[in-house]
Amino acid sequence: MIFQGNFQYFDIWDSIESGLYYAIVGFYFLIFAYLLLMRFRTSKKIYWLYFSLLFLCLAAGRVFFIIYYFYFPELLGTMTNLELVGLLNIQYRFATFSTWLGIACLMGVFGTLIFPSFTEEVNPSEKEDLKFKMFLRKNHVRISLKILLILFPIVIGILALTLPDSLFMDPDFNEAPYSVGIELITIYGYPAGRFVLNIILLPLMVLVIPILFVYLALKTFGVLRRSYALNAIGFFIYFIGRITQGLMDTLGFYHVRAILSPLLILLALLIIVIGNHYEQLK
Repeated sequence: MIFQGNFQYFDIWDSIESGLYYAIVGFYFLIFAYLLLMRFRTSKKIYWLYFSLLFLCLAAGRVFFIIYYFYFPELLGTMTNLELVGLLNIQYRFATFSTWLGIACLMGVFGTLIFPSFTEEVNPSEKEDLKFKMFLRKNHVRISLKILLILFPIVIGILALTLPDSLFMDPDFNEAPYSVGIELITIYGYPAGRFVLNIILLPLMVLVIPILFVYLALKTFGVLRRSYALNAIGFFIYFIGRITQGLMDTLGFYHVRAILSPLLILLALLIIVIGNHYEQLK
């Protein structure tokens, strides 16, 4: 049905929104290739490898979300509702897993940026912080902390793949036209698994990156300051775009969601590209 073009629910606004997200996926791949081939290949700095893989993971996650939101619902009527909801749940899990792999890459960026600061000279007069700073300056400690930062989001992503449907399924699947009747475990009417992952853990982990870039911009000068500042602005706009998508959907402004959210994400990606077009971070 999908490949024959006989769409049941896919309207003009869906076509606009999906088209913009196709452009975003293409932009993700371009940024990934640029950072991998032009930055990491020439500098061999792990920072650029993490940064490039971030956009590859985001591209994979967005492809899964495009299929989840725009194409799989068109299979309604070609199989049982329970089978279709099972496919939709699997697709959402893969999209969420890819997103958390991207967050693991963000944590790699965070660890690379934050831990070298502990190699600075320590003022002997700072007796209260001396032992702690000396401990963090040990190479094996810093490597272990970086590994833990990366592993934590990966574990969360694996949980997203394995959580039962009662904790992770979209509540709309219990209503028409699906009406599968699966009893959900919810928090304020939101599936408990999604609530913990998307409302609590996700904002806590992703907000540290733009905040870190703001901090670094305030501490540096010249080219580095502009690069850090543009990255901070870009990531803030990106997260605003992602929040806008869910907010407009909740408020019922589907037409606004179809245009505003992807345009904000495209603007954010453009700013991030400009920010990383400066000289390589030192």
